[in-house]
Amino acid sequence: MNRMPNDRPFLLPALAACGLASLLCSAQAHPGTVREMAQACNTFLQDLNEEQKAKATFEWKDTERVNWHFIPRDRKGIALKELDDSQRALAHGLIVTGLSHQGYRQALEVMSLEKVLFLKEDNNPTRDPGKYYLSVFGTPDPKGTWGWRLEGHHLSLNYTVVKGKELAVTPAFYATNPGRVLKGARKGTQVLAGEENIARKLINSLNEEQRAKAIFSDNAPQDIITSADRNVKKLEPTGIAYAGLNDDQQKTLQTLVNQYLKKQRPSISKRELKRIETAGWDTITFAWAGGTKEGEGHYYRIQSPDFLMEYANTQNDANHVHAVYRDLNGDFGDDVLKKHFEEEH
Repeated sequence: MNRMPNDRPFLLPALAACGLASLLCSAQAHPGTVREMAQACNTFLQDLNEEQKAKATFEWKDTERVNWHFIPRDRKGIALKELDDSQRALAHGLIVTGLSHQGYRQALEVMSLEKVLFLKEDNNPTRDPGKYYLSVFGTPDPKGTWGWRLEGHHLSLNYTVVKGKELAVTPAFYATNPGRVLKGARKGTQVLAGEENIARKLINSLNEEQRAKAIFSDNAPQDIITSADRNVKKLEPTGIAYAGLNDDQQKTLQTLVNQYLKKQRPSISKRELKRIETAGWDTITFAWAGGTKEGEGHYYRIQSPDFLMEYANTQNDANHVHAVYRDLNGDFGDDVLKKHFEEEH
């Protein structure tokens, strides 16, 4: 019988009903969100022994806080598989304070795909759904400055709280391999189906003149262009502007943007949507590269002066997806941290 290494009930699907939030870019935090996040984090840490706590916690200024990636590698922090059942339940209690029902479900499914790869790759021990790590930076305080991260292969969720008033959750990375499971017990599973299919619907709705603006290359890049760069910069302002779309196409683009935002806690995603609407949808562009038919390698990005959504499906015969959200004003709360530092000093 094929068994995963440390094959234990590390996933807690029942907790999906506790959907909560995150922010695409840094913005004023809802006090209840920060309070609940700090409480859940402290409860989790209190249940760890000293050795586990030493692994899970870091000083606020530790550079590990910004050392993010999405490749399969050993990470600092405490792995979910290193926790007992009680501790793992509390870990998920923290995780759900950062995600909506949809975002939490997708995060669990990303983790679960490691088992698919484990079986596909003849029990490859590097494929382990328990190797997702929680790290806490600074002291969790509803009125303080601190952060936490959940990260492993194809998942990196980063949360930064500044003075209990501002909340940032970028970079936020979800990916899937396979993009769609082609065989086995999980056949048909497509974790990021909306991000894929809504974008294809949009590009295929464009007329010839619109496509000439939207498609900047017939060949898609091999991966998201920003990769795991610490400091993200605005990409080339190419693509079709929101104002260049007809009413139905604009609605489709709005639906696609909301597909990303719905991973966030409802109270925060609504605030983030309001920020987009205040800045104006006309500040947003949609750009595409590669084929437009299902099964063809492709890439797209949605960009404004403030944020970037980037998506690539090119590897493994266009069945390996990478998708990321970045804050062009500074990930890890850089913009608000700078602001508060200048005000205090």
